Amino acid sequence: MAKHPLGFVLIFSLIASLGLVSFVSCLVAEAKRTKRDDLKLDGNLCLLPASDAFGLGVAALIFLSLAQIIGNVLVCANYWFRGKARKANKPILTAILLAISWISFGIAVILVSVATSMSRRQPYGQGWLDGECYIVRGGVYISSGVLSLAAIFTLLGAAATMTTMNQVDQGQKVHNALCHQSIQFSH
Repeated sequence: MAKHPLGFVLIFSLIASLGLVSFVSCLVAEAKRTKRDDLKLDGNLCLLPASDAFGLGVAALIFLSLAQIIGNVLVCANYWFRGKARKANKPILTAILLAISWISFGIAVILVSVATSMSRRQPYGQGWLDGECYIVRGGVYISSGVLSLAAIFTLLGAAATMTTMNQVDQGQKVHNALCHQSIQFSH
């Protein structure tokens, strides 16, 4: 993990930006999703045209996945490469935040994947499933966008707790070293 505070800020900004782009993609996909008025019926057969929500859903998945991967690499690198003295100490808060992040991420990916799959063209007689046409329900993309934000915020929270703990430890080491030196000089 980066030793310089600017490195932390840049990595945190990258993760937050990727998460925000994923959220915005979900919001726009909600507006562009196929509506009931787009459905065309020919007897028992139905047709749904492709919508722009497909590309936006794919983009949301890519950006959310990149943010999750980068954030977890950040947290894991901080845990594994911080020195033997701290390896035995597992922060519970970080583990809880990571678990919440992964649960939110998993549910968001499932929702966006299914909604995105339904946003492809559904020709007559083929449909999305068993030859039937399916329309993405209103609010699915928004819900997945909110879950992606929850995943990113808890991931950044986990990374921040690890970073803050290291910075506090560094400050304590410096403080202890200065106190020890001042005691030696006074004798």
